[in-house]
Amino acid sequence: MQNAIFNFFDSESGAVTVDWVVLTAAIVGIAIAVPTLILPNLLPVASGVQPALDAAPGLGARLITGN
Repeated sequence: MQNAIFNFFDSESGAVTVDWVVLTAAIVGIAIAVPTLILPNLLPVASGVQPALDAAPGLGARLITGN
């Protein structure tokens, strides 16, 4: 019985699967956290882009705004 327990703890056959699960969970967590942290600060900046484009002279502003 004691030998079976030691063999279980020495086995590394599932280690790669555990690594992939942990890495995937970390990537999903980061993919959820980054937009949550960035979006509130991005919206005020993005709202200032349209007036700047309207005030900008030249062909570039007309192409972007469609006016």
